[in-house]
Amino acid sequence: MAGTELISSFGRKIFFLYPQAFIQNQIVAELAQEEFEVYIIKDEVKLRNILKKYADSIVLISINEGLKESAWEEWVRAVMSDPETKGVSIGILSSVSDDALKEKYVDQLKVQCGFTHIKSDTQLLLKTMIMILNGVNAKGRRKFIRALMDGDNNATVNIPHGGGYVNGIIKDISVVGFSCTFEEDPDFTKNSLFSDIQIRLQSHLLKVEGIIFGSRMDSKEKVYVVIFTQRVDPSMKSRIRRYIQTTLQSRMDSELR
Repeated sequence: MAGTELISSFGRKIFFLYPQAFIQNQIVAELAQEEFEVYIIKDEVKLRNILKKYADSIVLISINEGLKESAWEEWVRAVMSDPETKGVSIGILSSVSDDALKEKYVDQLKVQCGFTHIKSDTQLLLKTMIMILNGVNAKGRRKFIRALMDGDNNATVNIPHGGGYVNGIIKDISVVGFSCTFEEDPDFTKNSLFSDIQIRLQSHLLKVEGIIFGSRMDSKEKVYVVIFTQRVDPSMKSRIRRYIQTTLQSRMDSELR
């Protein structure tokens, strides 16, 4: 499977449609750090089409952006009534407190993710967003976002071997660990500990500690699975999450074209 995409049977994609600037710049990044699969999109027509492919997605609409409110109401009704997208959960984000609008979307249209009045308190909004997303089982049974990297040679790893390093290509990665392949099999032993693993994610170089969890055959290719130890710095995990979120967004942008 070429490209970068999520490996998950359970988690739901979360689309912020026309998010306000501080939601785009702060809240989305914080939700990614909490292991939610979040995307930003500013095209309701393209999103409507992609929702037919990911019909269990969550859409959070900033109704003060993009379209007039009446057009947003029509869009919400269309998504909720379409048999191909009726599994989508919708929430409304508004920069103004409006009881009439709240009643329309929550009581009449019965959007599953409610009506949220957006204020500038980032931590309060983040807490509210997490509560809403947990309420619609956004993570499912998935604990960690993992990205497939097949065909992306910008994700590589160097592991100590034979007095030097052996260079590999990362196949997938999460904050728990990664899998990789090598041009020539280094014949690593299960449970071997390496304290100076170098991971390159595009232009970012990370140094981590990991254990060979095992290996498997993928067609004719031997794939090693490496699990990070508890001694991996939390800042490294934050950088991995940012990388995963960025690459998944890039992959989704390509799908939306």
